[in-house]
Amino acid sequence: MKREDIYRTIDKPGEEVLFKDKNSKFFGYTFPITCETEAKHHINILKKQHHAARHWCYAWQIGTENIRYRSNDDGEPSNSAGQPIYGQILSFEVTNILIVVVRYFGGVKLGVGGLIHAYRSAAQLALTSSVIKEKTIDIHFSITFEYKNMNKVMRIIKENQLQITDQKLELDCKLFICVRKTMANKINSLFSSLYEIEIKRLDN
Repeated sequence: MKREDIYRTIDKPGEEVLFKDKNSKFFGYTFPITCETEAKHHINILKKQHHAARHWCYAWQIGTENIRYRSNDDGEPSNSAGQPIYGQILSFEVTNILIVVVRYFGGVKLGVGGLIHAYRSAAQLALTSSVIKEKTIDIHFSITFEYKNMNKVMRIIKENQLQITDQKLELDCKLFICVRKTMANKINSLFSSLYEIEIKRLDN
């Protein structure tokens, strides 16, 4: 059963893979991304690296709760490249990922069915050669308080094994914490119930 605060992704680019069919070569790549700009950056690098290739087809997905995705056939027949690649993202249940398949045409047409099979196979190989990790969906909070209340705040942080991501300790103190989604309401309530302590949820 899929846990509601777990998602699957990659931390680093996967190894280059190669799928061949009727003299056409399909090079597959995976990259971790958090925004569309990063996806464009990786695609542009591959276009320079494989400047003699015919097509640079791709699909990406970003987000854990508000999902965004895109697929691109890059001149191949409609839905013969980008969608088969995106289908593997769904099949492997990964997100925050870009898959690019670079095609060198081998002189023999594969037909739409052959293209779907080739792009799907290259994407599958690329994902199989990548290290996929499970991560928690985290909610970020800021906690603001006077220095005299430091012990109260730290007690809750230690008891619940919360991660402090940043801090500003001046006359007023401000801690930034990272909380697993399933614990977020509990932690919010614990800090909200304390006198002279303000907790605020931050947009990720």
